[in-house]
Amino acid sequence: MQYLISVALVFVVAAACFYTAGFIGYRVIALLLLMTVSLVAMLFEILPVIVAAVLSAIIWNFFFIPPLFTFHIDNAEDVLMFLLYFIIALVNAVLTFKIRAAENKARDKEEKENAIRLYNTLLNSLSHELRTPVSTILGAVDTLKENKETLTSGNQAELLNVIDNASIRLNRQVENLLSMSRLESGMLKLKIDWCDINDLIHSVIQKISPDSKHKIEFHPCDNLPFFRVDTGLLEQVIHNLIHNAIQYTPDGTTIIIDAGHQSDVLSITVSDNGNGFPGHEIMLAFDKFYRLPNTKIGGSGLGLSIVKGFVEAHKGKVKLENNLNGGAKFTIEIPAETSYINSLKNE
Repeated sequence: MQYLISVALVFVVAAACFYTAGFIGYRVIALLLLMTVSLVAMLFEILPVIVAAVLSAIIWNFFFIPPLFTFHIDNAEDVLMFLLYFIIALVNAVLTFKIRAAENKARDKEEKENAIRLYNTLLNSLSHELRTPVSTILGAVDTLKENKETLTSGNQAELLNVIDNASIRLNRQVENLLSMSRLESGMLKLKIDWCDINDLIHSVIQKISPDSKHKIEFHPCDNLPFFRVDTGLLEQVIHNLIHNAIQYTPDGTTIIIDAGHQSDVLSITVSDNGNGFPGHEIMLAFDKFYRLPNTKIGGSGLGLSIVKGFVEAHKGKVKLENNLNGGAKFTIEIPAETSYINSLKNE
């Protein structure tokens, strides 16, 4: 295909020049053909470029250098000019290809460096996020084993609660890693089914740790239809947004969740009255492993990137903005088939 395109481009330019040769002259045509070779060199591999360079030199000699329609050249100036054209076309092809190869090599090196940086960020994050709950669980279990006879029922209940919270935290990190793996591998398949969004949001709120010092408000929309979505993915999206607000806002912050719809588009907002995002950081919020500078320890920086991936898997979009009165606001819009409960009963 590269050979065909290269040859075709040279012929098209030569044909256009042939009908205007009387106005522009064969020396200008040489520059136009060289430009064509340069364009081909920026796009294709070295061999098709060399073919284009040689072909353009032959065409220029045969159709444009006097006498026309012959490879014979009358004067020494045109002979020298033709030889220089041939050499310049080949050198141009090779150098352009080498420059492009060097750029690709530099780009690959930069991508590797970025990958290593992300890998180190992930390791540093997971070394804390996974080690901390595991250490907590192991420590609490050892305490229960070694002091079973001396611990009061209240102490045992407290240790069990510690194990429970650490297990939830550990499970959340593992789920985030698995979700990101599914997104990047392209193996994510939606399991579409009818969903009551009000019940879904209530279910997510009930799973939030009771020890949270944040206030969560949700006012169900009574006239909200059922939507055909992947319930599991949407549940994790809402959970990640709520957890993100809990993680990065001060204690006592109010988190407000609203759900609505316009035609066949589901709209869910999760907002808070915390400190919000710095304006220049908003565009980075959904990047993998990204965390706001100077935030408290905790979190792997995967939550919001998973939110974006799961929403886009539904052909939807997620937007982040700051509230006018302070705090952050995440808005999710997902196009989905809708139906009211009476219609579902008839189905």
